[in-house]
Amino acid sequence: MDQFKEIELFIEVAESGNISRAAEALDLSISAASRYLASLETRLGVQLIRRNTRSLYLTEAGAEFHRRCKSVLADLKEAESVAREAVVKPSGVLRVTASLSFCTLHIAPLLQEFTARYPDITVDVVAANRYYDIIENGIDVAVRTKVLEADSNITIKRLASTRRILAASPAYIEVHGAPCFPAELVRHHVLNYGLADNPRELSFQRGGECIVVKVKPLLEANDGQILRVAALNGMGVLVQPKYIVYDDLIAGRLVPVLDDWDLPRLTMNIAFQTRAHMPVKVRLFVDALTERFQQHDFERLWTA
Repeated sequence: MDQFKEIELFIEVAESGNISRAAEALDLSISAASRYLASLETRLGVQLIRRNTRSLYLTEAGAEFHRRCKSVLADLKEAESVAREAVVKPSGVLRVTASLSFCTLHIAPLLQEFTARYPDITVDVVAANRYYDIIENGIDVAVRTKVLEADSNITIKRLASTRRILAASPAYIEVHGAPCFPAELVRHHVLNYGLADNPRELSFQRGGECIVVKVKPLLEANDGQILRVAALNGMGVLVQPKYIVYDDLIAGRLVPVLDDWDLPRLTMNIAFQTRAHMPVKVRLFVDALTERFQQHDFERLWTA
């Protein structure tokens, strides 16, 4: 037990950079914390931490020991969680991230039922149109359109694919008309998503025909909801994944244009840390989100 406490304390010191804060986090006195660190270094026969009057830092051996111990400690906590799962209600903080549009349309509607079913799980939603490093930022579940992850410690589960479409309001079409061919977009007001790959080059396909159109947007934004509102207000032709404007299309608030042409489709994936035993809170949320998509048959609706 003392060896476990030594390692736990060492990790806290390494990550906080301060013995006092580490001792407080583990409910130890500063003198006890210092004894634990000294005992650990004596037992290993190597210096893990160098100290001066103002700071401390890891030695090379300390940095490697920290890397390995952090993984072992995470596995141990996970094993404890799995062992408790059969008798203890799922609990803890579940940190979820996705784009603002996805959070609004598909995570927020899921939360009422999920939190009612698992009241001891606190859901922390991080809405962001950027890809957070899952491990570095303590993310449990991320939904994103990346097909591959550079880190082999991240597992990807396919959720659904969606067309990217062009659409405009009936008021805009009444004034400006609708483009009948991709090249005509250069004469229209384009509302563009600035974080897309090559956002100002739209690659259209129809059968075996391919055409690339370079556009100069009237409005460019880093969030789909801004473009959606602009399109509803008659500002121009938006370029967005169909899932973001599907309800507007069904209600007639927006009208698809160039619908017989295809832009490259997007695949939405669930990403989470690879582990031998998935934490129960993660498994429950992934299952709930997957079930929602299957029940509503979203992929069929968004790719039609």
